[in-house]
Amino acid sequence: MTSPPAFSLAAYAVHLAGPTDFDGWRDTARRLVSNEVRPEDIEWHVGGKATELPAPVPAVELKVSRDFIDRAAIVTCHSDSERFALLYRMLWRQRSEPHLLHIASDPDVRRFEAMEKAVRRDEHKMHAFVRFRKIGDDERFVAWFEPEHFIVELAAPFFVRRFTGMHWAILTPHGSAEWDRERLALGPGASKDDAPTADPSEEMWRTYFTSIFNPARLKVKAMQSEMPKKYWRNLPEASLIPGLISGADQAAREMIARMPTMPAPHHQAIQAKHWPAAKQQAAALAQSIDALRQKASQCRRCPLWSEATQTVFGEGPDDAELMFVGEQPGDQEDLQGRPFVGPAGKIFDAVLGEAGIDRTAVYVTNAVKHFKFEPRGKRRIHIKPNAGEVQACRWWLAQELKLVEPRLVVALGATAAQSLLDAPVAITRQRGQTIMREDDLAVFLTIHPSYILRISDPQDAAAERARFAEDIRAVRAMMAA
Repeated sequence: MTSPPAFSLAAYAVHLAGPTDFDGWRDTARRLVSNEVRPEDIEWHVGGKATELPAPVPAVELKVSRDFIDRAAIVTCHSDSERFALLYRMLWRQRSEPHLLHIASDPDVRRFEAMEKAVRRDEHKMHAFVRFRKIGDDERFVAWFEPEHFIVELAAPFFVRRFTGMHWAILTPHGSAEWDRERLALGPGASKDDAPTADPSEEMWRTYFTSIFNPARLKVKAMQSEMPKKYWRNLPEASLIPGLISGADQAAREMIARMPTMPAPHHQAIQAKHWPAAKQQAAALAQSIDALRQKASQCRRCPLWSEATQTVFGEGPDDAELMFVGEQPGDQEDLQGRPFVGPAGKIFDAVLGEAGIDRTAVYVTNAVKHFKFEPRGKRRIHIKPNAGEVQACRWWLAQELKLVEPRLVVALGATAAQSLLDAPVAITRQRGQTIMREDDLAVFLTIHPSYILRISDPQDAAAERARFAEDIRAVRAMMAA
């Protein structure tokens, strides 16, 4: 079929090589956009006769962010038949809307993000729930898995890294992958009948699953959220779950009745080395911010103190109605002993000023009080604090909140939000929301200003700064209400 000229309203029928043919989509989309072919004039298909397309127009330069390209490759793995049409429509729109991905309320963006999240979740479940079964006597292993989306090629490298020394194959209805200890080969979909049905080692797996089950911490809804029932039919341990649930209450009572066990000696040694004063500090509640700051200067609740210059405690009025919480001190903060005085702090101060908020009237602190870094030449490069370090420092933040008693707390970034809410938070999806804690403290979620500094494209950075300024203006409006 000969394609109509670019100005024709007739539809182009594009036939891609396969369900995850992102390279084919990208090359075709680039050519169609350069010829001004509108999204509604294209039909996207998988398989079939190769498409004859108009020649690209060299004069047309199409620029989209690397973020969109990387995420579009993920969305290509979704099973929605309209995925390629959605991606082309978003590509088309970004010619005149370069910051489209930042408009969270846009229907196309919402659908794009939902599809990306679904693929990522499916990939995560594949990593967690693939169970290999041994076949023959030559150390070969085969697994059967039923994903919702076309994720075999996306997920296979994880298994190569984890089981490099094994000869394995993963079979799914959408495709297959085989690793022979040297080369990864992708193949067509398979049937469950092609996979082995049992393995003598599965009894050991069931024994392990039973031994790690803690009836006192059973949360059925949370368990089914992480391990949906649709995966149970292919998990050897799943047959044990109903019995473990039904017997959990009795097992928990038996655990309580037993004598306590002493911690392992090496655990005691670690605690003695790194957290010798934790219990004493936890019992000593200061009566003022100044007294708390003095106590924090001697903090040994986690190992970060040993490499940092000093504790960087919060600053501001001890009766401030508005509190800002960041992640941790940076290089300049560590040297000066004050929060938000480095490059991110300059953005923070400027945006506060634009929003009409006086920094000297608010309390500013961090979730973690010591600078975590790795030396690189003469520079000290920031490292994100881990969950244990955030948890260790939550005690100090809790005391700051108790003494200052702010009306509103602004969480600057995911680490601050996690510390304040004691749960993981996806800032990109929950940004701009106000979440009420059980103690009725309002927590407003936004980015950390350092995120703006990490954006290489000047236009994208300017757009992100403008969004951050909008968030801070929203905070000011909430305080004025």
